[in-house]
Amino acid sequence: MAVLVTGGAGYIGSHAVASLKERGEEIVVVDNLEQGHREAVTGGKLYVGDLRDKDFLETVFKENSIDAVIHFAANSLVGESMQNPGKYYHNNVYGTLCLLEKMIEHNVLKIVFSSTAATYGEPENVPIDEYDRTLPTNAYGETKLAMEKMMKWFDVAHGLKFVSLRYFNAAGAHESGLIGEDHNPESHLIPIVLQAALGQRPHISVFGEDYETEDGTCIRDYIHVSDLADAHVLAVERLRTGADSSIYNLGNGQGFSVKQVIDIARSVTEREIKAVIEPRRTGDPAVLVAASDRARNELGWNPKRDKLEDIIRSAWNWHVANPQGYKGKAQE
Repeated sequence: MAVLVTGGAGYIGSHAVASLKERGEEIVVVDNLEQGHREAVTGGKLYVGDLRDKDFLETVFKENSIDAVIHFAANSLVGESMQNPGKYYHNNVYGTLCLLEKMIEHNVLKIVFSSTAATYGEPENVPIDEYDRTLPTNAYGETKLAMEKMMKWFDVAHGLKFVSLRYFNAAGAHESGLIGEDHNPESHLIPIVLQAALGQRPHISVFGEDYETEDGTCIRDYIHVSDLADAHVLAVERLRTGADSSIYNLGNGQGFSVKQVIDIARSVTEREIKAVIEPRRTGDPAVLVAASDRARNELGWNPKRDKLEDIIRSAWNWHVANPQGYKGKAQE
């Protein structure tokens, strides 16, 4: 039986594929390659297509014996979601509806969902607990919350069991150096900082320094992408035991401000990195830090790469070796 990984050519998805491969799982990857990269898929069978194409999905399910799905495929840019919410509802929510309907048709009743801390919005408590209020401050988070709720009702109606993993800032690269982070446009802080260190950007923009934090910049919880990938695989294993649907936060439990990340990157890279203060972005909460005790206790999740210096160093190694990202690999 195979695990279907949607969005498996993307950043976190490709690392989940690598983690599944290391465990000897049969893997099927679906990606429309809008943001993913063919070169990032290190195992399994790749189908290039869109979840909203029901005939395409039918082919994938007919040609493979799938027993579980890990669902990454989604648009995920907060700023873009505020400018074009329709795109996010159509791709994220409708795409997930098409996937769930096809799963029910083929009696595939286990799904692990790549969710987000953005479902909480501006948190009431820090660190955030899974039982805290969900009130997203941006359309991206709202669509992810809608996808979670959809899965809940598919569980009620059809017995579809899901694990939703709400996590924060994925960072770093695989220890093999074969896969890493390559988005176009890039929106994540650590790779943007490292691009500035490489001279690919003139500076790093810091969006707001008037938040109610120690240095005025946003605070986030950073997790190594391979630790995130391992959590998704553990969640599949938990569902295979017959466990009920659950929601888990994934985080290291320690927050770092934007300015702290830049300072650590300067130390790791031994490069000057110019920072320029810009106005706040719409929809950015001041502090997002996770309490992930439930994931540790129930999934047996134990992050192995939890020091931010080590996370940034692994990302730096990838960027130095692949300054053009996967485009450079494709030309080799």
